[in-house]
Amino acid sequence: MYNSDLMPAKIHGLVLAAGLSRRMGTFKQLLPFGGRTVVESVVGAVQDGGVDALTVVLGHRADEVREVLAPLNVATVVNEAYREGMFTSVLCGLRQVASADAVLLALVDQPQISASIVKAVIDSFRGGKAGIVIPVFGGKRGHPIVLDLPRYRVEIEGLTGEEGLKPVVRGHIEDTLELLIEDERILRDLDTPEDYERELALLRNSDSKDAS
Repeated sequence: MYNSDLMPAKIHGLVLAAGLSRRMGTFKQLLPFGGRTVVESVVGAVQDGGVDALTVVLGHRADEVREVLAPLNVATVVNEAYREGMFTSVLCGLRQVASADAVLLALVDQPQISASIVKAVIDSFRGGKAGIVIPVFGGKRGHPIVLDLPRYRVEIEGLTGEEGLKPVVRGHIEDTLELLIEDERILRDLDTPEDYERELALLRNSDSKDAS
């Protein structure tokens, strides 16, 4: 079990990027986003946010995504069962994490997530006693989340997957920190073309403000 009084926790980031992008109608992992692809944007935020290691879980069109990620020096693993849902990617990713104190789960459909958000979640885990840290905006839970691996690995691996991670992240209120993040980006994702156009517009608006 991780003890924050001894040393900083070693946190392994997992970016879940295996899906088919059915609702998008095109492969969202490789869509352009701010001069990079969607998957590169997420990976960059997680890397810059302070994880000690990072693995990207691939599935659909894995070779193409791996090629794009090659310059970023991140580990990748292919989830052969990706068509069975996101929980299979969580399990696949966990099998790649041997000695970390915790795992940070990030979603590929949140390219708008910033390194500062990732860092806030990580710092709250490292600085506290809670085994689960979940960012919250407006009373709603978002991503990325951090889970203590010695406490929860066995429980996660024993889940059926029918409810995803809900039995864990909803089942330990006494060990969960809901971290208030005054940033709606933790809630938004890219499921549809309309979502993608919205995020591009917000990104352009942000860039124009930064340039002014």
